[in-house]
Amino acid sequence: MDKLECLEKVPAWRILDQVVFPFSLKSFRLSDSFFEKENLIPRERDNYIALIYDSDKRNKNLIGTLCKIVNFSPESKAGYIATLQGVSRVLCKIEYKFSRLVGKVEPLEESVIEKDRTSTQAKIRSTIGKLEFLANSSPEIKNSLPFLKKIEDPSRMSDIVASLLNLTKEEQVKLIEELSPLKRLDTILGIISKEIQIENLKDEIDEKISEDIEKRQREFYLKQQIETLQSALYPEKDNYGTEGYYKNLISNIYLPSNVKDVLEKEIKILSNHTIYSEEAAQIKAYLDIVFDLPWQKETKDNESIEVVKNILEKDHYGLKKAKRRILEHIAVKKIGGDERGKIFCFVGPPGVGKTSFAKAIAEAMGRKFVQMSLGGIKDEAEIRGHRKTYIGAMPGRIISGLRQAKSMNPIFLLDEVDKIGYDFKGDPTSALLEALDPKQNDHFLDNYLGFPFDLSKVLFITTANSFDGIPFPLLDRLEVIEFPSFSEDEKLIIAKKYLIPKIKKSINITDVSFDEKAIIKIIRDYTREAGLRNLEREIEKILRSSALMKAEGKKYEKTITEKSIEKILESPPFIDNLVLLEKKVGIATGLAYTETGGELLYCEAVLIDGSGNLILTGQIGEVMKESAQAAVSYVKSILKEFHYDPKKLIKKDIHIHFPEGGIPKDGPSAGITIVVALVSAITKMKVRMDIAFTGEINLSGNLLPVGGIREKVLAAQRSKLKEVVVPEKNKKKAIEIKKKNVKDIKIVSAKDAKEVLRYVFKDEMPSTCKNRRDS
Repeated sequence: MDKLECLEKVPAWRILDQVVFPFSLKSFRLSDSFFEKENLIPRERDNYIALIYDSDKRNKNLIGTLCKIVNFSPESKAGYIATLQGVSRVLCKIEYKFSRLVGKVEPLEESVIEKDRTSTQAKIRSTIGKLEFLANSSPEIKNSLPFLKKIEDPSRMSDIVASLLNLTKEEQVKLIEELSPLKRLDTILGIISKEIQIENLKDEIDEKISEDIEKRQREFYLKQQIETLQSALYPEKDNYGTEGYYKNLISNIYLPSNVKDVLEKEIKILSNHTIYSEEAAQIKAYLDIVFDLPWQKETKDNESIEVVKNILEKDHYGLKKAKRRILEHIAVKKIGGDERGKIFCFVGPPGVGKTSFAKAIAEAMGRKFVQMSLGGIKDEAEIRGHRKTYIGAMPGRIISGLRQAKSMNPIFLLDEVDKIGYDFKGDPTSALLEALDPKQNDHFLDNYLGFPFDLSKVLFITTANSFDGIPFPLLDRLEVIEFPSFSEDEKLIIAKKYLIPKIKKSINITDVSFDEKAIIKIIRDYTREAGLRNLEREIEKILRSSALMKAEGKKYEKTITEKSIEKILESPPFIDNLVLLEKKVGIATGLAYTETGGELLYCEAVLIDGSGNLILTGQIGEVMKESAQAAVSYVKSILKEFHYDPKKLIKKDIHIHFPEGGIPKDGPSAGITIVVALVSAITKMKVRMDIAFTGEINLSGNLLPVGGIREKVLAAQRSKLKEVVVPEKNKKKAIEIKKKNVKDIKIVSAKDAKEVLRYVFKDEMPSTCKNRRDS
């Protein structure tokens, strides 16, 4: 058909997955369902078919392709095969005839281009040149090149090339709807350039893959040669890392059946890999760790009570309860009892000997010692390990500790159990529950191992500075042994008997001795602490000073006296505050129990003009705030007994402050201290500063028992206070501590706040000073 004319009622097909370009020949396989809705089966007299490519049935005027029907015949199974020859772009005006698509076809005029135009010929030649590059990867393009080189018409060139390229449906429709041959040619040139870039990149990737394969094949060949040579040179020996090596280990080590099954499976997987592959390296690392665990390896416990007692006494003074419990543990084992699964928790301030005592237990029992610090741990994997599929995976620190100890029954110290953290990586405390539960730890599951491991023979010992940071489910599994603060007398004995000889031996200066008064001065004026660390440091400073003078050939004092102390250690950091020894209005001395032992806690109260508000400062916690509110309410309820009208407080604000505001404070034991300070501030009666108070109060004024009595009494002693007021129910404990450790402090007990107030203000209230309980 030389010149296309309008055609009426041509059958139309809606094709949505591909496009037929003019001058191209394309075959379709059409199912029966294709003709069930709107597409018409052509009749024998139909020579043409119109193809449209828009899925929107609302559009009636569409650009499509008029195609000549070369062949249309039914397929052997189902459906039809249609071969169509693209003729021209047309405007197809769609209408429905008996629910079938037919269209009026009108030819579309393309812009006329002169054949000899220079830019047109340049684009045609550029297209041919780029197609020649793609011909190596496309046989269809290669076969069409001779024909394409003869075409000078850009319209014909663009349509034929478009039919040869692997285009998306969107790109095909864009080219069909474009009526400018030159613009179509520009679009095709861009598509071909992109295809060339992809081919270049593909060639580079293929080349790199080929090089890698050749390199691996060469390495594999060389490694196989090495293995063959090793086998030939050492036929009697199973080489490390081979299947035979690990099978030999399994036969020589007693392993539980479930563990043996796991290892045999891993060895079988290893046999399927080359010995130097990454997968083999990962499996070998796992097998090496498992075989390195102390299977059936144990140390024999020392069951001599006398020997154990002597070792525990050798480096540790006091600690009677802790020593007795360890002796009981050994005694039960000696007579055939079962003490497995006992988990001890040593609780006490820093420097009182918790960690060193655990080491002494290991020495006394003849067991290996493993220490693991839990402070700051936030990742559960630190306890349970990572799964072995991860790169760089390792077992948890408990299994690693047993591997290090090379024993199934070491003393395992879990230090600072009260300082474990947690975050999005998990809660390490939850993982510890399994390890420290006597009913579960015989089948502890480490993620790396992948099978249960028996920890029941391990003697776990945990340490903590206080109970506050230990979650209750974990604390419930622990047998708590308290390590109390040292009194001044105990520190003196420990310094003379243990610290000074040890440091003299360490520094190698044996001809220096300490006067007893000098040691007491160090304890009182330089090291006010619950433990011994600072005391040890100060003694080291003094002996190092003597060592320096000895090394320089100078004379040095052979006996350290009080005067020597001040020369070497300079001014003491702790001095008696004579101002605080005077009586004060609105100030009372309290006692607090912290992780580091007992501390003094001053409470200040003042009335200011206002509207009856309560102001609390000093970085105090919620419990302490509630205690202050209860104290204020109680004081208001008894003010009439002090001849003070409570209504006057309506126009006053009460400000209660605890100095050292940078230090957090909490707890209920400051209740009685707040009452004394507040009554003093309101009535202007003075409070003695050499008397300290501790005790919780309720709204009835009852004095309730509190904890940390030993540490609080010792803190009062260190600060040279004369009296300590405690609740009646804490009296027995306080008197016991006084008899053993503190002889120069008076213990006063009281049932309620009124007794305390009568005692404190007895000089200013002589008529009411009755019923005091003191000792």
